[in-house]
Amino acid sequence: MEDERNHWQRDGGYLVILVVVILLFFGWRIGLAGNGEVGTSEGETAVSPGLNTNASPAQPVLDGTAATTGEQVPIYDFTNGDVPVISDTGLSPQLDPHTYEGKLPSHEFETYTVERGDTPRIIADTFGITVQSLLGGNARLSQEATLLHPGDELIILPINGVLHEVEPGDTLESVSEMYDIPIEDIIAYTDNNLEFPYRLYPETRIMVPGAVPEVVIWQPPAVSTSGSSGVGGGITPKIVGTGSFQYPVSSRNFTQFYWYGHPAIDIALGEGNPVYASDTGTVTYAGWNTWGYGNLIVVNHGNGFETFYAHLSGINVVPGQIVYKGNVIGYSGNTGNSSGPHVHFEIRIGGNPDDPCWYLGCGG
Repeated sequence: MEDERNHWQRDGGYLVILVVVILLFFGWRIGLAGNGEVGTSEGETAVSPGLNTNASPAQPVLDGTAATTGEQVPIYDFTNGDVPVISDTGLSPQLDPHTYEGKLPSHEFETYTVERGDTPRIIADTFGITVQSLLGGNARLSQEATLLHPGDELIILPINGVLHEVEPGDTLESVSEMYDIPIEDIIAYTDNNLEFPYRLYPETRIMVPGAVPEVVIWQPPAVSTSGSSGVGGGITPKIVGTGSFQYPVSSRNFTQFYWYGHPAIDIALGEGNPVYASDTGTVTYAGWNTWGYGNLIVVNHGNGFETFYAHLSGINVVPGQIVYKGNVIGYSGNTGNSSGPHVHFEIRIGGNPDDPCWYLGCGG
């Protein structure tokens, strides 16, 4: 009996050891399966197929070579505060049109249809704006302010300034510099619809408050001391004028006076009437002018003064010819940019336009 009990005690110890070993074995297998190292379950799981849930966090590549693509990447020493900085040094980087679309200007301007007898000053006074702003809203008038024809439609700006036509390459900075107007003033004009990053779009127009338009003034060819002559250049002044001026025509029917956009007086009269030299001088230009003057005569008076006679129907002198005060030099007409028969008369001193009425009186 005693031997049988000893036998079971001995065998029971072996059984316990065997059970422990079996439990350890199955526990090890279950642990491996939980770490994804043994098989996969055929049932549904919460992890998307093909997703490696045990992937290690991305580590910086320190050997200068991308692990999978072979592309070179910068080497950074993060322990010393060396971190990558993304920068854009372009002054006007182009935005992706698929991801960015800015607002376009949305102007609504009052318009005016020109009537017979209108002048830029009359129209500007009617709407309480400056003549400069009338030019600022109608670019073609900045080239030749006499280009007013009955039936023309003009833009009337709500404030004094320039309506700038955006060209390719224009930026807010370049427009601000062009007109010497602060960027903030251009942004603040609501209808320009300017918002960060303040893009300008070609073939649109933005309002530049307070700006003054540039008026293009044609300059005759420079005089010369060489003694050569031609239609419009290289002429040597041969005589000095008296320094006083007379009316170039007999009419006193003024249709436009001197102002910022029109550096002359216009005197209406029928075609073919004689035009007189306002003072003694040398003809330095006589012929057709492509800047809107039509048939033009320029007389240099040898004392810093020049006189201009434009829109003529006929020319009675040649370059280099000396003329005396009161000589007939041409005939009134309607050539070039002209809205009716008249003489456009300018006086310039040192190449700069001056008001002829200061010299003529314009009172009778």
